[in-house]
Amino acid sequence: MTGRPLSRRLAVALIGLGLLSGCIAPESTPRQTDGAVLRAGFDRIPLPPMKRFPPAPGTPARRSNADMARDFMDLSFRLETGRPLDAFSRFTAPLTYRLTGQVPPTAATDLGELIARLRTEAGLSLSAAAPEDQAAITIEFLPRRQLQARARDAACFVAPRVSSWTEYRRARGSDLDWTDFTFRDRVAIFIPSDTGPQEIRDCLNEEMAQALGPLNDLYRLPDSVFNDDNIEGRLTGFDMLMLRATYAPELTPGMSPGEVEVRIPGILARLNPAGARPASFPPQTPRAYGEAIARALGPGARGGGRVRAAEEALAIARPWSDWRTGFAWLSLGRVLPRDRLAEVRAAFANAAALYRSQRLPLHAAHADLQRALLALSDGAFTDALSLADGAIPAARTGRDAALLAGLLAVRAVALDRTGQPDAARAARLDSLGWARYGMASDTEVRARLAFIEALAPDEKG
Repeated sequence: MTGRPLSRRLAVALIGLGLLSGCIAPESTPRQTDGAVLRAGFDRIPLPPMKRFPPAPGTPARRSNADMARDFMDLSFRLETGRPLDAFSRFTAPLTYRLTGQVPPTAATDLGELIARLRTEAGLSLSAAAPEDQAAITIEFLPRRQLQARARDAACFVAPRVSSWTEYRRARGSDLDWTDFTFRDRVAIFIPSDTGPQEIRDCLNEEMAQALGPLNDLYRLPDSVFNDDNIEGRLTGFDMLMLRATYAPELTPGMSPGEVEVRIPGILARLNPAGARPASFPPQTPRAYGEAIARALGPGARGGGRVRAAEEALAIARPWSDWRTGFAWLSLGRVLPRDRLAEVRAAFANAAALYRSQRLPLHAAHADLQRALLALSDGAFTDALSLADGAIPAARTGRDAALLAGLLAVRAVALDRTGQPDAARAARLDSLGWARYGMASDTEVRARLAFIEALAPDEKG
């Protein structure tokens, strides 16, 4: 089984939506009698229609082909668990798909957009399975509690050699082993039916990519859904290039790592001539880094254990000074307690600076949301507005509705507190519309945005 781990979705839910931990939350939770919350209207304004991003291609991969050849090998010949694969694996059956189960209203549209991108950007001939035929890729939706009863730590996942949840439950362990699934013929993707549209979209993107191609994730990839930091939710230009290379005619299932390694440079040169430049070869990520991040952000850890784990990840990542270091700073800022507020501020500022130095505006926007929330709680409304306005374009370009909703909520509150009620109301409506796509339910939309409202002092400044 491979999939989108729950701990990674937890990181997005807490970091991307900007709900700070003990440094603010315990003393700032909205109350029914809180005048700021009642006046603001996040819990009173009628909800606007859900907002959606228009279809758009991914940004082309910008790293060198030499770097990406190494990435291709590491993605294609190892599982997320670290187990090696002895043979190259991909589909040999026609690439057909089917949606089944309790399909949410937004799923078909998001899948349609994804399929169109896979056809045009990755060159894959995907088509809907005929009613009488078995699909190569079955996407089944079922309640989260049912899915997590069998896969507690997964938000969604893909399994080999099965076409339904019933088959998956009956399968033996050997049936679900990816290491000998060289000639792929059928897989099933399982996604919660009772989660938010953006999480469904992100699950569709990542699990379809892993169903079709690489099965590994690498923290060293800054521009990919094949990365455990979970910042990118949609397939990027890099991801599409990896999939296009996976189905290049020069490769066939069953090839050894050595056979693929000698062919992949030429394949990438043909598919991506712009990548003909010197390699940078960022250092490999030791497993200890990922394990520390999982302990810091995943379920089960508490208080001091989370902080120690985040500090361990940062100690490992400091020498790199890249996006992995930025994510360690972001994680540390998230888990530090409220009595270490100066360190919280420094952690988020360091994360933002590192991400910007690496030209990763979407990543920096996650850190800037945290900084904006801190400014809001301080009553520094001009600073909060500046941080939010600076990060909003990256959230839009990155098509992260949850992040965008949080930034717009900060903007609304800051505008309100600085005496601009008309602009504040427009920002609130915009925030609510994006939150309806980015969050799991309308109840969650109102509660989380009202939480952000309650962070700010009631005085105008």
